[in-house]
Amino acid sequence: MTSSLQPRPRSSASDLPTQAVTQADAYARLAEVYDEIVVDQCYPQWAQYLHELWSTDDEPVRTVLDVCCGTGLMAQQLLALGYSVTGTDASQAMLDRARTLLGSRVALIHASLPSIGTTRLFDAAISTFDGLNYLTPDAFAASLHSIAGRLRAGGWLCFDLHTDAMLEFTLKNADITGEDEGYRFTIHSDVEPLARTCDTSIDVRSAHDDSQFTEHHRQYFHSDEAVTLALQTAGFGAISVVDEYSPAPATADSLRATWIARRL
Repeated sequence: MTSSLQPRPRSSASDLPTQAVTQADAYARLAEVYDEIVVDQCYPQWAQYLHELWSTDDEPVRTVLDVCCGTGLMAQQLLALGYSVTGTDASQAMLDRARTLLGSRVALIHASLPSIGTTRLFDAAISTFDGLNYLTPDAFAASLHSIAGRLRAGGWLCFDLHTDAMLEFTLKNADITGEDEGYRFTIHSDVEPLARTCDTSIDVRSAHDDSQFTEHHRQYFHSDEAVTLALQTAGFGAISVVDEYSPAPATADSLRATWIARRL
């Protein structure tokens, strides 16, 4: 599955509603229910991993740029660990939810990559839960260059991406359904292996008011070679890849790879 959604308990496809739904731009409506559907238990562990990683730096990490910050779940965890966080996202609807969660504790910027929307320098930049998978290969490379320009020398860049194993998984599991917090959803994914793209249709129905909508998302599977080249071209070194925010190196079976690099 290549959506940023992670399904919980599943229901049968025959149980899904069939009536017409409202079309919406990516994350325009999904932002309303994102935190209810997404598996957000991962964020405390991911934040702790980054905290321990950055503690190895002789120059302390205090300021963090959260790229594609979404509804602010990761920023919330980093705040609790004492970091100063600035978040950017292309979806105003997601930023509105982040503001509700975070209040005034985090500067939130509406900006679409490769634009960052700030000229500040940071000790570290992150992008979690597949945010950079939404970028075309050219936009991905340009965005790494923009992020590099917002990091101090030796600054950290940590982000996660879907892998070839996830591509294969999605091919074999094109339809996923689930129900949680009073919302029922179905996710259908069309993968083009040669183009390394995935077009996902996400249908959501609320049991609270019987409303229903659908969104269409496109994501890209960036190859390891392309990511490495983009990082090096943008001015990053000390590149490593681990299995989903853990000390274990990424393997051919990893569904989510976490990339770590330092600004030269």
